[in-house]
Amino acid sequence: MSAETESSIEPPSIVKGLPLSAEEGLGALTIPGYLKEVTSRFGPREAVVMRTPRGRLHWSYEALWQHSMEVARALVAAGAGKDSRVGVLMTNRPEFIAATFGIGLAGGVTVTLSTFCTAAELAHLLEASSISILLFEREVLKRDFAQMLIELEPSIEGAEPGRLESRRFPFLRRLVELDASAALRASCAIESWEDFLARGISTPPALVEARAASVKPSDVGALFFSSGTTSLPKGILHAQRAVAIQWWRWPHAMSALEDVRCWTANGFFWSGNFSMVIGCGLSTGGTVVLQAIFQPEEALELMQAERITLPFAWPHQWAKLQGARNWSEVDLGSLRYVDPDVPLGRHPTVRTQWYEPTAYGATETLTIVATMPIRSPSERVSHLQGPPLPGNTIKIVDPLTGARRPRGERGEIAVKGPTLMLGYIGVPADETLDAEGFFRTGDSGYLDESGRLFWEGRLTDIIKTGGANVSPREIDAVLMAYPGIKLARTVGVPHESLGEMVVACVVPHAGAVLEEAAIRDYLKERLASYKVPKRVLSFREEELSMTGSDKVKAAALIERAAQKLRSAAGLAPGAPPSRG
Repeated sequence: MSAETESSIEPPSIVKGLPLSAEEGLGALTIPGYLKEVTSRFGPREAVVMRTPRGRLHWSYEALWQHSMEVARALVAAGAGKDSRVGVLMTNRPEFIAATFGIGLAGGVTVTLSTFCTAAELAHLLEASSISILLFEREVLKRDFAQMLIELEPSIEGAEPGRLESRRFPFLRRLVELDASAALRASCAIESWEDFLARGISTPPALVEARAASVKPSDVGALFFSSGTTSLPKGILHAQRAVAIQWWRWPHAMSALEDVRCWTANGFFWSGNFSMVIGCGLSTGGTVVLQAIFQPEEALELMQAERITLPFAWPHQWAKLQGARNWSEVDLGSLRYVDPDVPLGRHPTVRTQWYEPTAYGATETLTIVATMPIRSPSERVSHLQGPPLPGNTIKIVDPLTGARRPRGERGEIAVKGPTLMLGYIGVPADETLDAEGFFRTGDSGYLDESGRLFWEGRLTDIIKTGGANVSPREIDAVLMAYPGIKLARTVGVPHESLGEMVVACVVPHAGAVLEEAAIRDYLKERLASYKVPKRVLSFREEELSMTGSDKVKAAALIERAAQKLRSAAGLAPGAPPSRG
């Protein structure tokens, strides 16, 4: 069916999806309602798996309900009420999932916190989120969050559990640590997970179920923080229905409706992983296989042992998997939902005819608002993201005036729909949405005559060179298919005559030798001449500054690239490159 028959188009540059009520596959539209529906439907099936030092931990859907109820009963006993904000600071482990559902059952709001945060960032997250209870994992890589919390708030030492009184974090009353040490909790406000759950024994299950039944789709459900490259993370509030809609929606978007066994090593504090993995895994009666910290050799072993069908990873992780010591030894023949264009799809034991769909979304929309299935490589069109999903409306506006642009003309993408955020915490709605209730994304794109969205990257990322607009994302996609390139990021470096010069920054695989001239010749065969980078610079991976979500910090990379170009040309620091 064409996009025109699936959506109602209004000129000049606005397109509406079908009504939300027409979307197939939706179930309960609250977090506790979703949990009750999937656990009732798939009871004895395996829901969650994790390998631990003590062996293979696995929960059925029935067990997931029980563990989530334990958390909910403990929260009620601890004084959590309607819309109480409960922080979850953990790697992706079964307790994270149980905590999320338990908070929902108790009528609270899940606040996901990044395990990559520094002490200063954690202080900001605690202050901004106003959480009253923090459920946290103590040691993550080199971070000791218990000690970090005590350094941020010394009064934690000496306080009793549940009775913290902090002027710095005035709403924070209770701290609960997974695997808490007896020595630490003997003299401070931090209590163990076991002691916390024991508090809930006196809470009647019927009381929790009554709370869960009272939750409405429009109630607040979750608070995520963005991982920006230039400023402190922004708190983004989402309704219950936004979370549930995306959980139900993702399996359909991925065309992964049966035999789903997901693997992920990425934190659930990112809205994308939270929505995609839980949705694809649990909405289908499948299994979510967790790896707390990404380690490529272990990940491949897990995929083999657990017969994974749907792996979730970022591009840099694909490259590390391919470079793992056991890459040629493992049998990944179970992989079903993996694109042949990514390294796992090209593994000698994999046979796949599944293609990853194109999709557009943001944390502010809790992931996707537009998507399009891909059935063959020929259906892939550069930048095409597809028509809007049911309930969503997309328009293209002038970035300066906000006026709608004519169909086919580029501008800023603006969206609204059922998964649009309730708002940024601390920011009035009229400073976030336009007069028509649209969120202006800061992304560049256009709508074609069929009402399909084309996304070209961030407005601030578009490279303006010699009067032309160049999307670095398009160049990066071509570069990543070049043999020996592990990571690619194209930037615009200030240039005295072009305005900006297109420069590709690449990281080679271990042992690979990259020749600039050969790479440029390769690009000339695949890109319009004005898109071909004037220079291709090689970097070591450790030279690139990354955000917590492994995005390259563009500003820092532009400066490093400019420094390399100045050094190569013998120019003084600060002088713009002059090569045309």
